[in-house]
This record gives sequence, C-alpha cells and structure tokens, in this order.
Amino acid sequence: MKLLSFVIPCYNSAEYMRHAIECALTGGEDVEVIIVDDGSTKDNTLEIAQEYEQKYPTIVKAIHKENGGHGSAVNIGLAHASGEFFKVVDSDDWVDLPSYRRILDHLRSFVQSQDEPDMLISNFVYEKVGAPRRKVVHYENALPVGRMFTWDEVGHFRIDQYILMHSVIYRTQLLRDCHLQLPEHTFYVDNIFVFEPLPFVRKLYYLNVNFYRYFIGRSDQSVNEKNMIARIDQQLFVTRTMIDYYLATDIPSRRCASYMVKYLRIMMEISSIFLILDGSPEALKKKDDIWKYLHDADLGLYLAIRTSALGCFVNIPGKGGRKLSTWGYKAANHFFGFN
Repeated sequence: MKLLSFVIPCYNSAEYMRHAIECALTGGEDVEVIIVDDGSTKDNTLEIAQEYEQKYPTIVKAIHKENGGHGSAVNIGLAHASGEFFKVVDSDDWVDLPSYRRILDHLRSFVQSQDEPDMLISNFVYEKVGAPRRKVVHYENALPVGRMFTWDEVGHFRIDQYILMHSVIYRTQLLRDCHLQLPEHTFYVDNIFVFEPLPFVRKLYYLNVNFYRYFIGRSDQSVNEKNMIARIDQQLFVTRTMIDYYLATDIPSRRCASYMVKYLRIMMEISSIFLILDGSPEALKKKDDIWKYLHDADLGLYLAIRTSALGCFVNIPGKGGRKLSTWGYKAANHFFGFN
C-alpha cells in the first residue's frame, strides 16, 4: 500500500499541470499520483497524463473520463486510491517541497506506530498574482501543534481561518466509511469535501508547515469574482447541501458541531455577499430565499448564523446597508486576498 494518494483533477490544464505533478512526484515510491483528465477537449491534457504514467508506471495513474466537474474527478480518484492517506491538489496549485518531506515523515511515523490521525491539517499559502505579499493561513492559535488531539481541544478560529481542501489530508478509509460522494457538474464542492467527513473524525494532527500553495490570478478560475457571481446558483446549491447534511447527521462532538456551524456561517456570508455584488432584483430575492431556507430548516441554526457579527453585516437592510456590506467585502479581500 502507498503512504499517500494525490489526486490531481485536470480539465484543459496542459498549460500548468506539469508543475503540480512534478512536485507530487518528489515523494517517490511512497506516493501515488492519480491524474484525472475530466474530459479535456481544448488541449493535450490526457497525453501529458499518459506521458507521466508511462515514465513513472509504479507511481502515476492516468485516468480519462467524460466531463463531470471537479467533484466527479475527486470521486474517481478516491475510487482508485490505494494510499493510506488522501490529498487533492488542483492542477494549477502545487506543494512546497521541504514541507512535503516533513508531511511524508509524519505520515510514515503514524503508520509505523499504528496511531493514525483521521485528518492531518497543515497551512496553505495564497499565491496571488500581483499581490505584494503572500497570505499564509495557519492555525497554531486554534489547534495544538505537533501532537495528536481530539475535537475537545480545538480552540477558537479567527475570522480569516477555516479548514479548506488545501489544508487537509484525510485518512482514505475514513472518506470511504462516510460514503463521500461529491456532486457532479458543480463548482465549489471542495467545501463539501472538507465538511461532510468532519463528524467521522476522531483524531486530528496539526503540522505547522506551509505545505499547499494555492494559486489565484487566472480569469477563468472558479473563485474569480465575476465567475462567483455568474455561478452563484451552484454556490447556493452547495450551501443548501451542507445545511441539509448538518441537520441530518449525528455529530458526536459538540466542538465539531460548533465548527461546522461556523463553516455554514461562512457559506451563508459568501453566498449573501456575491448576491449583493450582483445587485439585481433576482439576486436580492435569491439572498432572501437562502436565508428563508435556513430559517425554515432549523430556527436555532438560523439564529446562530443570522445573529453572528458577519451574519448581521451581510443583512443590513436597504441600499445603504448593501453598500456597507460591499465596502466591507472589498476591504477584507484587499487585506486577505482570497479571490
């Protein structure tokens, strides 16, 4: 069995996918690199994947499938994964090599000692084009560093901190045990990828290294502001899916449940602010509708999210309130650089 399975979803990624693959390959025989060509049509993505498979037959798997979106590619990658642990790396991102070596050393130690975390968390870095500085998202104020811990020891996350796909390495069997299956033909399902396994996580480990490099700057990226507004219905679908999952799932840890509520709060805020940025009557109605959906689904959850500081901030009534919310978003984006 391999130590770590990397899944690299690719869609017309020939221009930049080699960097992600080459970084993952430095793990040698301890890792497998599953390159999923999600029905590329505009370039030679598949040929590049097959080139690496032929060159590294004991490490690389090249999988071609009909286009189904990012979630579909992750699903296929998980189905083919043989590693003890599982990591998704988007084709325009990469991993830091010194941090990678430390990650592998820890994963190897976990397996040898037969004491494995369900989720390993590390830092990620916004590699934003034109940004004067790199924003590092780290967690040492909220999580114990360098040791195994449980949800009971998780502290307070700041407003700019939450655990993204970039931050996590899951134990592969845990993802299978919780029957993770991401929606197809939908953007923003990386949130579901992180969110749904959380109630199954018992043991966590935080390694304070800047492992994942998250590239931002291409105009066609899903997190580009214009694309977020254009694809807001998919963001709303993901948000509703996460609300439904939270309400239908037995969550044994109170701290885990509390963190999941914070995650839902962020999803509601993101949905709201991009509907405000759209500003059309249709968009503003969708904003009212998503909050009504939450209200009707569970009043207690609605109040917990709606009365939070940011929940109030994105719901200030009137044109003046929406202008203030927009100004706040712009200021936060300038400081944090999240899209």
